[in-house]
Amino acid sequence: MPNLLYITNIAGKRMSYNFSGSAIEAAKALDMEFYSAANRAKSTSEEIREDEEKYGVHLLHIDLARSPFSKQNRMAYKQLCQIIRENKIDVIHCNTPVGGILGRLAGKKCGVKRVIYQVHGFHFYKGAPKKNWMIYYPVEKWLAHYTDTLITINTEDYAFAKKKMKLRKGGKICFVPGVGIDTAQFSFNRDVLRNEKRAELGIKDDAFLLISAGELNTNKNNSVILSAMQRLSNPKIHYVLCGVGDQKEVLQKQADDAGLHDNVHFLGYRTDVKELYQASDCFVMPSFREGLSRSIMEAMASGLPCVVSKIRGNVDLVDHEKGGYTCLPTDTEAFADAIGSLADNKILQTEMKAHNLEKIKEYEFSVVKGELEAIYREILK
Repeated sequence: MPNLLYITNIAGKRMSYNFSGSAIEAAKALDMEFYSAANRAKSTSEEIREDEEKYGVHLLHIDLARSPFSKQNRMAYKQLCQIIRENKIDVIHCNTPVGGILGRLAGKKCGVKRVIYQVHGFHFYKGAPKKNWMIYYPVEKWLAHYTDTLITINTEDYAFAKKKMKLRKGGKICFVPGVGIDTAQFSFNRDVLRNEKRAELGIKDDAFLLISAGELNTNKNNSVILSAMQRLSNPKIHYVLCGVGDQKEVLQKQADDAGLHDNVHFLGYRTDVKELYQASDCFVMPSFREGLSRSIMEAMASGLPCVVSKIRGNVDLVDHEKGGYTCLPTDTEAFADAIGSLADNKILQTEMKAHNLEKIKEYEFSVVKGELEAIYREILK
């Protein structure tokens, strides 16, 4: 039985099946033993044991830090080497920049001959800061020589990798549409939830409700939505932000200064985002950078039109003027026009809902699981 080591960055208290589930099921289909290494400092030994039993995997802790410059990653590298040797690892499937660096270096050190790296968005991309190209591009180009399969999850990264990345002899560059989404999880009685959640939030039934989900940071660029709302000056447009982050106070002040205090709702960290999607009319994400946004996929699976930034990954998901609108991240006028068009047109909302519910099928869990199973089967040859 081959042993596969799946490496990620920082784990939550419980294992994220949404992230690794497709890989787990693909490995099981090929009778592979699944080991998962990540920083599990947030988990108790009991929580780890329960998740191991629930999913039939081995969960291991390494002292990995998110910053590639952290000295802590030296320890994580040594721990990975020990894990590889003790568990006789045959295949490494590493994810995220730091996990990708440590996994491939440890694989080289320990002589693992089958190494997969899954890119969730290169840090160098069209419009990226020059320092990103100076730091991350040379590292990725170098480590590609220790990679047998490079998996990309958006078309821009795939095209770039095909053109610029040279893998180990016989290596292959693949495209897989993300980590998979279980659309059944987003099938609710919309009318009931809509009424319940709006009553909870104090939002009237005739309001046009925008929603975003994610960390409140400069990359997410939520301020452009507030500027668009100010431009529209429509008292029926409301906006709920699910998430926490260092930009919360800045955004609150912007909303207050724009006279939007009663129309912008900061909900903080929420465990009911799926339900809140059902109470909303439109999903917004004006980020400067994404790989392939799971939040957009969840919104599409919930039947929401999406108004998002015209960037890598987002343009793969949202078909402009069919499933929503794509706008340049700093184009307040374009975001205002898009939101205004949807707010005033129920027929358009219904058409875009139908389009997104059909489009999201391309990113289903079963599709991704099948793609990974084929990759694993090929690399085991």
